[in-house]
Amino acid sequence: MLLGSALLLAVQPPALAGSALLDRVKQNPKVAGTICAELRSLNAQGIASTSPQAVNRIAAMQGLNATDAEILTTYVVGLHCPDVR
Repeated sequence: MLLGSALLLAVQPPALAGSALLDRVKQNPKVAGTICAELRSLNAQGIASTSPQAVNRIAAMQGLNATDAEILTTYVVGLHCPDVR
């Protein structure tokens, strides 16, 4: 039984904890648009999307902790607003 469970895990790894986080924008592209607009606004002020200030702003907007906000921001920038720096 234990060997069978190990094999099952090898074939089907458990869902990543971040998948629900990323589903937030996968399921609702408007969320990505809102995040992109906020990051563009911060860029216009000379604030990078990876800065603590930007991450904290996105965290507050989305009700996330800083780590999750950083992951979400990286994902959104990569897929939805590559012009953001």
